[in-house]
Amino acid sequence: MLAAALLLGFAGYVTALSGLQEQHVQSTAYKTFRDRLANAVAPTGPTDPGAPVAVIGIPAIGLHDTVVVEGTSGRDLMRGPGHRRDTVLPGQHGVSVLFGRGTAFGAPFAGLARLRAGDRIEVTTGQGAFTYTVNAFGDGDRPIADTAADRLVLVTAGPGALPGRTVLVGARLEGGPQPAPGGRPALPAGERALAADTAALGGLQLWALALLGSVAVLTAAVRRWHAAAAWTSLAPVPVALLWAVYENAAALLPNLY
Repeated sequence: MLAAALLLGFAGYVTALSGLQEQHVQSTAYKTFRDRLANAVAPTGPTDPGAPVAVIGIPAIGLHDTVVVEGTSGRDLMRGPGHRRDTVLPGQHGVSVLFGRGTAFGAPFAGLARLRAGDRIEVTTGQGAFTYTVNAFGDGDRPIADTAADRLVLVTAGPGALPGRTVLVGARLEGGPQPAPGGRPALPAGERALAADTAALGGLQLWALALLGSVAVLTAAVRRWHAAAAWTSLAPVPVALLWAVYENAAALLPNLY
């Protein structure tokens, strides 16, 4: 029964509570990126994973002023859409690739399959505002075949409880591109489409041990102390630790989920 309760709780975290977490991170990231734009210090080249690098809007699917972060690991995509680090930033010369979750953590790219040719994608970076027009579609088995030099590719998970394929949407840049600085890193295995963030496994084990310890302390306190006082003072600790356990467990899911 305890295992079932934990699994149900995890399902509730992934499908509902994770979205609240993503909203909080997005709010903070938007303020940070807005200040960097105002001070002309927003990144235009390689930067730290998780740092805000752009704001994207796709009116056709109701996506507005959503912050794009650097990196596409499971942890990065908990913050919002992620920029694949081995590609140029949106608006720069070349092909830019953005990943986004389709179910958990706000599911910013859940509506990609509803896009149609001619829909517009608006992106703002440290180099200005850019508009892309949707013109191509594909999936993991049928990659987009567009040969235009300046493009944007959006990637999310296909349908299903545990998706095994991807959905791709391609768009062409309207107008001229900005220059792209060199020095792009190679893409780690954990940042590829549908990869799991295996680095979270160690954290999951440590947080689970901490959770068990806190439950043991709470149980002992309830038996030896005033029960109401013990619950009031100590119960928030295992709740916070359970949240950390769920977050690390979610990082082990496919990063586009």
